[in-house]
Amino acid sequence: MKHLLCLLALFACSVAHAEETLRFYNWKDYVDPAVLEDFHKQTGVRVEYHSFTTTDELMQTMAKGEAYDVVVPTHFMLRQLLAEHRLATLDTQRLANYRNLDPWVISALAGITDANQHVVPYLWGSIGLLVNPKLAQAAYGSALPNSWSLLFDEQQAGRLAHCGLGMLDAAEESTSLLLNYRGRSLATSSGRQIDRTVQSLQPITRQLRVLSSWDYIDEAAAGKLCLSMSWSGHAVLAKEKNPQLAYLIPDEGAAIYIDTLAIPANAPHPELAYRFIDFLMAPENAVRNAHFTRFYAPLPNTSAAMQALLKDAPGQVLTVEQRRRSYLLESLPEAQRKSLDTAWQQLKASRD
Repeated sequence: MKHLLCLLALFACSVAHAEETLRFYNWKDYVDPAVLEDFHKQTGVRVEYHSFTTTDELMQTMAKGEAYDVVVPTHFMLRQLLAEHRLATLDTQRLANYRNLDPWVISALAGITDANQHVVPYLWGSIGLLVNPKLAQAAYGSALPNSWSLLFDEQQAGRLAHCGLGMLDAAEESTSLLLNYRGRSLATSSGRQIDRTVQSLQPITRQLRVLSSWDYIDEAAAGKLCLSMSWSGHAVLAKEKNPQLAYLIPDEGAAIYIDTLAIPANAPHPELAYRFIDFLMAPENAVRNAHFTRFYAPLPNTSAAMQALLKDAPGQVLTVEQRRRSYLLESLPEAQRKSLDTAWQQLKASRD
């Protein structure tokens, strides 16, 4: 009888373990479902996937104290989250796959105080130019410079306007790139300087066919845009629909952004969170997620996994030179963010 009771107890424990659930809060469609299923098969832990579509959604959820085990904040959200003590300290010694991560990406995160003590890189991307060379070349009338001047110089943009121009409806990204093109920095600009910079875009935005963070993908694929600012993942998606398109990292540089994996300070299952984060960092899973999302894997270019990805999807691996021309999108204090948001809304209203 005692033997039977022991067996029943062991069975109950094994069932309870198999039914453990990890709550994962991530950007929409930002993980390969097959990776989550494999984690479940290998560990018996079910991943309950919840998604958000804006930074505000994640910040509000964290502020409310909703219980998640792993979250995916973008790097420019970390300053506020760390100041509010929303994230647990991360012991990278407990992550066997941490050694596989790209030192260049980790060093980029090091520019944010204490970031590497609380997060690890998940996926990352860049913001460059999506170009239809045939259409743009014909409209421009001469060799296209590899430069943001094609979009940010009023005269040059005017030469391309009739074949279709697009810009992201993303205040920080667009303004940061404009200031970087002009040799300045969004992070060191005052509220008044930010307002003047954004309003200087009015002559250009009036020539745009698309001011959107999504619509430009189909427009470019359909040949209705010859040049647009673009997130790298969206550029890959557009190129799959129209192979004539090209994605450029301009000579003046491109902004990069890094989405990270973090354990909230109030995570109910931190042990499961460590297991899950380590699973996502395994090279084969990092590449699978890169394939699915079309963004960059956080692995060194020289690794076997990235070399295989380079052959299969060259647009998802930046060269050393392209990396040198890239910079981490700034993280803004609240006062500058408010100035930027106000100026951007006024810019959009001026197009109506």
